[in-house]
Amino acid sequence: MNRASGFRRLIAPLSVAIMLGGLCTAQAQEITPSHLAAARAAVSAIKTTDMFDTILPDAARGLKSELIQKDPNLESVISTAVDEQALALASRRADLENEAARAYAVSFTEEELNAITGFYTSPAGKKLLSEGPIVTREVNKAATIWGRGIARDLAQAVAEKIAATAAATAPATPEAPAKPKP
Repeated sequence: MNRASGFRRLIAPLSVAIMLGGLCTAQAQEITPSHLAAARAAVSAIKTTDMFDTILPDAARGLKSELIQKDPNLESVISTAVDEQALALASRRADLENEAARAYAVSFTEEELNAITGFYTSPAGKKLLSEGPIVTREVNKAATIWGRGIARDLAQAVAEKIAATAAATAPATPEAPAKPKP
């Protein structure tokens, strides 16, 4: 075994060890209570987890439907049991908020989180949250129309360029000899 191949064999395990060490360091990062509180405030201001509000009700509705389909005679029992258990699990929504806050706390400083919260609780930030999806939809529509126009114009310009180049480089075609008449 030469030195180069021995070195290459060490690179992969060493790279994995460095990556794992980096992950452990990132996970071990201490998040202060005030930093986590700033992250919770930002998560709340941005409404980060609002899109997940339907998970539990959707799961309950799906489970009810599945169980009632299997045993229609127990519809009221199933409905009551699912509703009770769903309500009991509703308190676990805070777990999602905590995980989201931790994710923000790892990615942003406490000062940045306070600035984010400040913006999203301002009138402009609130308007961005409420009108942003509508604006995004309109921008996407405009980009689609624009993209189609660009693609059309590109294809047309290239076709014209190719036709012009082909015409300029085509050998002159001699007149075809006249065919004798029988």
